[in-house]
Amino acid sequence: MNKPSHWQLRKLIDVSARRLVQVGGISVIAAIALIFVFLLSVVYPLFGNPTVDIFGEFSAPGDDTQTVYLDAEEPQDSPDEVKSVHYAIEEQAEIGLRITDNGKVVFFNVENGELIKEFSLPIGEQNSIRSFEVVDQTTGLLAAGLQTGEILFFRHKYKLEFTETRRIIHPELEYPYDKVPYTVTEGPLLQFGIGADEESISLLARSSNNEIIFKVFNKESSFISEEATLEPQDPIFLLALENTVGLLVDPVQNWAYVVDKSGELYAYNLRGGEPTLREKVQVTELPTYPTVVKFLTGGVSILIGDSSGKLSQWFQVRTDNPEDIPFRLKKIRETIIDNSPVVSLTNEQLRKGVIAASQAGNIKLLYTTSERDLLSIPASQSEITHLAVAPRADLFLAEDKSGRLQVWKIDNPHPETSMSGIWGKVWYEDYKEPDYVWQSSSSSNDFEPKYSLVPLTFGTLKAAFYAMLFAMPLAICGAIFTAYFMAPPMRALVKPTIEIMEALPTVILGFLAGLWLAPFVEMHLPGVFAILFLMPIGIVLFSLIWWKMPASVKTLIPDGWQAAVLVIPVILIAWACIAVSPYVEQWLFDGNIRIWMRETLDIGYDQRNALIIGIAMGFAVIPTIFSIAEDAIFSVPKHLTSGSLALGATPWQTLIRVVLLSASPGIFSAVMIGFGRAVGETMIVLMATGNTPVMDFSIFQGMRTLSANIAVELPESAVDSTHYRILFLAAFVLFIFTFFFNTVAEIVRQRLRKKYSSL
Repeated sequence: MNKPSHWQLRKLIDVSARRLVQVGGISVIAAIALIFVFLLSVVYPLFGNPTVDIFGEFSAPGDDTQTVYLDAEEPQDSPDEVKSVHYAIEEQAEIGLRITDNGKVVFFNVENGELIKEFSLPIGEQNSIRSFEVVDQTTGLLAAGLQTGEILFFRHKYKLEFTETRRIIHPELEYPYDKVPYTVTEGPLLQFGIGADEESISLLARSSNNEIIFKVFNKESSFISEEATLEPQDPIFLLALENTVGLLVDPVQNWAYVVDKSGELYAYNLRGGEPTLREKVQVTELPTYPTVVKFLTGGVSILIGDSSGKLSQWFQVRTDNPEDIPFRLKKIRETIIDNSPVVSLTNEQLRKGVIAASQAGNIKLLYTTSERDLLSIPASQSEITHLAVAPRADLFLAEDKSGRLQVWKIDNPHPETSMSGIWGKVWYEDYKEPDYVWQSSSSSNDFEPKYSLVPLTFGTLKAAFYAMLFAMPLAICGAIFTAYFMAPPMRALVKPTIEIMEALPTVILGFLAGLWLAPFVEMHLPGVFAILFLMPIGIVLFSLIWWKMPASVKTLIPDGWQAAVLVIPVILIAWACIAVSPYVEQWLFDGNIRIWMRETLDIGYDQRNALIIGIAMGFAVIPTIFSIAEDAIFSVPKHLTSGSLALGATPWQTLIRVVLLSASPGIFSAVMIGFGRAVGETMIVLMATGNTPVMDFSIFQGMRTLSANIAVELPESAVDSTHYRILFLAAFVLFIFTFFFNTVAEIVRQRLRKKYSSL
């Protein structure tokens, strides 16, 4: 058998190498495409619409004639039937609670309406419930206003029992204060609003004579038992109104609100001990009138439904005149539920979601913060009188005027997200105006998540901008001098040294920047400013002095090694600036330049700021830009420079008009690759900034970048939660950024290469 010839062997190697390169390139493209698909698959559910399914339908549990509905036929109203006053669902969404106006408490299976347990409240046989409020949704504390003018506090609780085969939930009633009701008014307690904390309960009540009173119950704890008693204070008369739609007291008992049928809202400040009328606002315009008033979860925002089918959100906003009028009630947003009056509202317990029902029997799911109208359901042909949602917001109950109870299952995992909420300004509770805010978590269950990616994107671009502002002049000018003017032996020493810097782990740079550089710059801020100003001037002056030196002195330094002499003045200038910094600060800035900047120039200074990031990340980017740019400049054919010089051009003219133009594709690629690295940098911005997501372009303020935010928060986020998917959306945005800039860089590079290839 003949051995393959040398030519055949070379051809085989060439074809194999070509195929290997092709496979490698395709694999890289496929990997990038798979990353794109994976990120998109995690992000896509954020913008999906919720779904609901009917889970059960039956007559209200606890009635004497309970019927499970098998068709859509509605029963006739009974004139003496028992009416519901409240519904609730336990956390596992297996047991429902119904409270009727005759004091009956019924626990039932939410799937089929089967009775589980039944209690009677200690209100007396001839008494009845005229009004009802939820005191604390988290603990299940409820309050019932009675026909006798009294109020009764009780709590529904659920104990779990685990057997070998199943889990059993035992519902119970508990009376945290006294089993005896407390007197509030002389006549029937027609309406009330309530707010409670660990020390007291504040009550805003309307009696049968239309008097609105304010009453406080102080909590008295017992040292012997865990039970507490309430000590009532004397009531305070506020005003008389014939038709009130809603009475509200916020949970921290700072504000009380009265809304009447004419659309006027009275806001009372409770901070001074006694209620003080601070504002009177018209919340609806005649002939429209309020029909239902309720606090949004957290007790900050007020939801007002009106007769035209609109639902509006209001809350206190800080004014520009805090001495006279510190807060004003303002309408933040509005949505349309139906073209018929809004008659019932309920809130999600852990989110800012709302379920609203109209007189026409339509139910609408919406989310206030993201301003999303999620879903509309034609639930009934008659008015929806009561709504209740499970604590996990995966199931809700709806009772219509005929006494039919519907149970709906909800799949609504990510209502907090919308394009306007992520990229637009949102007016959050307790904020003066709409703003871009990132604040994903809090210690409170009433927290309103803020998922704006604008501050993180701004911080990413800000960090990259200052890093490139520091790195580009040094790297490009260094590459030009090294490739064009430096002596070959010196270039052989300098170029590898700078390229070795690229191997330095960025975590080390971040560690040094955060723990050494940031405090050092803060302590020597005048000296740092002086270096930035005096160093270029000092180098130019030294160059002029060197130029004026006698030829006998200049010949002592070999041609191309002159830059080494600059090391001496650079070190001297830097040392002198740092050495005199404390004296300059004491002399010109009264010993503290940071306070002087804040008081005189209104410029704040954070220790870990964009200046630190520019220096630290600049050192990380410089080797990349320098290496690629230097190779591009050094690779310019020698016949081009030689021809230019032979035609009489100076070295500088040759550099600017020939060398840089020919090397411009490589220089541009170096800059864009460096920018891409700066955008995606994680450890330096994580360790050397305050990680505060603020939008301030000042070089003395910190920032939070997309990559640092992912590194900080992803380990703490629940898998498949909204927060988790938003972080993947941040990664997707970062991926798009780098892909876009690299694509633009390649397009521009190819055009420059084609344009100047004829030189």
